[in-house]
Amino acid sequence: MAAVVGIRAWPRPVVLVCATLLVAGCYYAAGQLGLSQQLTADGAVVTPIWPPTGLAVTCLLLFGPWCVPGIALGALLVILSLGVPDVASAGIVAGNTAAPVCAWLMLRAVGFRVSLSRLRDGLALVFLGALTAMLISSWSGVGMLVLSGKLPTDHLGIVWLAWWVGDAMGVVLVTPLLLLLYRARLPPPSVRWTEAFVLTAAVCVLVPLIMYSSVSVLFLAYPILIWSVLRFQLAGGIPCALFVSVMATVVARQEAGSFGKLTEVETMMKLQAFNGTLGLTALLLSAVISEQLHTRRSVELACQELVEALQHLNAGGSGSPGPHERGVP
Repeated sequence: MAAVVGIRAWPRPVVLVCATLLVAGCYYAAGQLGLSQQLTADGAVVTPIWPPTGLAVTCLLLFGPWCVPGIALGALLVILSLGVPDVASAGIVAGNTAAPVCAWLMLRAVGFRVSLSRLRDGLALVFLGALTAMLISSWSGVGMLVLSGKLPTDHLGIVWLAWWVGDAMGVVLVTPLLLLLYRARLPPPSVRWTEAFVLTAAVCVLVPLIMYSSVSVLFLAYPILIWSVLRFQLAGGIPCALFVSVMATVVARQEAGSFGKLTEVETMMKLQAFNGTLGLTALLLSAVISEQLHTRRSVELACQELVEALQHLNAGGSGSPGPHERGVP
């Protein structure tokens, strides 16, 4: 508590500078994490999941527009880590900064709630925050690479698609997880710890077996995902989906399992389709179940209040004098 009071006593410019550096550092770390799982498609290096977009959208949703300088600085640091910057790099940084800002503005406009407790929140995050807003970063990045001569026009389609889906998957998978961690509290005693442990063990054991199987059985990951969502909603579905997506990316980079006999383009397309459907299933199904549970609790509360009101009326009616007590023959 004393530390918080001390920070509040700092001059506002100092706080903003420290916050900007913190956001930039987190963005850079997330970028390096994403680059560690990069793939090659048609000679171009792409990332199936780009965590910085999810981090940037989360920061804007939670803390507002003062995060924009940190996002831009973090994007610049990631570019610098890849080589000497040029004009194309400036366009990429601008696109990577503008896309999360656009996502934040659109989500604010539709009344997005960070609790993700409604289906409309999940739909807004997917279709506005991810699929629509990330068109900005993908088109600006690919366009600048083409204009600078670094990307042949023959590869434009596959690189743009991989860029767009990777940025969108960062929002779909990383943003809900960070929002969940931000709102994390000590779980109540009623939490099903035994089932949570069994589910975690099943995910850690079965998912690698599914991914490394020489037979294409990626669909077997969906029953595990649905189990985690049905029983634990967002808290179970998003971590499970993220773990499965990361495992699929690792296996694809190793050209093993279901990705062993595919070309680079086929590997990228299959991986992006799998990760995309996995993330959408986890997020939207969690939102649907959470909304239903909230509606059920609201109905139960209304019924309880109605019963209490009727009991109060009955108690008041039984205490009123009858006809004979009022002197009526």
